[in-house]
Amino acid sequence: MSKSATARKLTVCLLSPHPLVLGEFQRLLAKHNFRLISRQLESTLAQELRRLALPRAAVYVVDAHAARPATGALIGNILEHFPTARVLVVGDNFNESMSYSLLRLGAKGLLSYAEARAQLPVALPRVAGGGFWVPRQLLAGFVDSILSNVQGRRLKADPSTHLSRREEEVLDSLLENLANKEIASKLNISERTVKFHVSNLLSKFGVRRRADLIVLCYQRRSATE
Repeated sequence: MSKSATARKLTVCLLSPHPLVLGEFQRLLAKHNFRLISRQLESTLAQELRRLALPRAAVYVVDAHAARPATGALIGNILEHFPTARVLVVGDNFNESMSYSLLRLGAKGLLSYAEARAQLPVALPRVAGGGFWVPRQLLAGFVDSILSNVQGRRLKADPSTHLSRREEEVLDSLLENLANKEIASKLNISERTVKFHVSNLLSKFGVRRRADLIVLCYQRRSATE
């Protein structure tokens, strides 16, 4: 499928407190056939962004000009209401601490304002398709930080880990960022059965959280590319 064909199917929600930024993003993306929804944020207070009603979209472009707690609250709001959505954050040059924080919150793409002019139209389909748009070195560092638990013990990453067919199906669905209810519907099984398989997957891979499992699988795939 061509990038233009992919773009035509993508609904992108632009979120910023600044009308000039929204206007720039709209001009940048209009010629690429995305379905655009622009929302100017009237507040940059974290508690208000946490409750803000948002339209449904495949990808959300978040302007991180506001303070970090506000950006985090907005990302949390998006993913709480739309668990399968993807989030790409645009801001000033991100330092390592802020980048890791945003990735842990669920952002899949990070772009500076300068980079966005050239890369945003290409990054959106990539992020929507389940990939990351993060500088390779930064992503590698983030993966390393995830793969060490609080005791400093490396997470299990044995490539010979045996999975049943159903576990493989559930894992594939997790990598699509589907919620348990959506996995149950997709595989025609109960949500309780999904939770059972997810628990087994976490145990087999030696991780405690779904997010860690996703990052671990992403690391393996990157290593084989």
